[in-house]
Amino acid sequence: MDFRVATVDDAEQVAALHADSWRRHYRGAYADTFLDGDIESERRKVWTERLAVPARTETMLAEESGQLIGFVHVMLDKDPQWGSLVDNLHVRTARRRSGIGGRLLRHAASAVEQRAATRAMYLWVLEQNVAAQGFYRANGGDAVETAPVPPPGGDPSRLNGSPACLRIAWADVAVLS
Repeated sequence: MDFRVATVDDAEQVAALHADSWRRHYRGAYADTFLDGDIESERRKVWTERLAVPARTETMLAEESGQLIGFVHVMLDKDPQWGSLVDNLHVRTARRRSGIGGRLLRHAASAVEQRAATRAMYLWVLEQNVAAQGFYRANGGDAVETAPVPPPGGDPSRLNGSPACLRIAWADVAVLS
């Protein structure tokens, strides 16, 4: 397996994995009409913009035989209290529980250690995604608060009801080393 920093040329494959992950794991929280629509185009636009100007961010890819199998995106120093935000961590379904997610999380922690002002890191996880919560807790994260899920693209019609998410935080990413 190889790990490398993403470039704008990776936007399409990152968007495809991101869309697939949302369709599999965000049902119930996100509206079916949104998930069953053309979210790959919407995600491709987002990822093209993110990867074209990666200021204060890092997106790390996990690849095997040239195939994307996972990625993590961290926004450095996003919050003055909580530190850097792991905005995305996705692994192909067939490769889950193989250690890739943990390695990607450690890559994010390394970027925080090397480039951020503080060693704190956090992320948001859907309240319904109990498996992901267990993964983050097993990797030293603490659930510190619950909040409403922000609608994708700022459009409330993309949500199904009023789902909640949990902030998982690491006061010091050294616990991931």
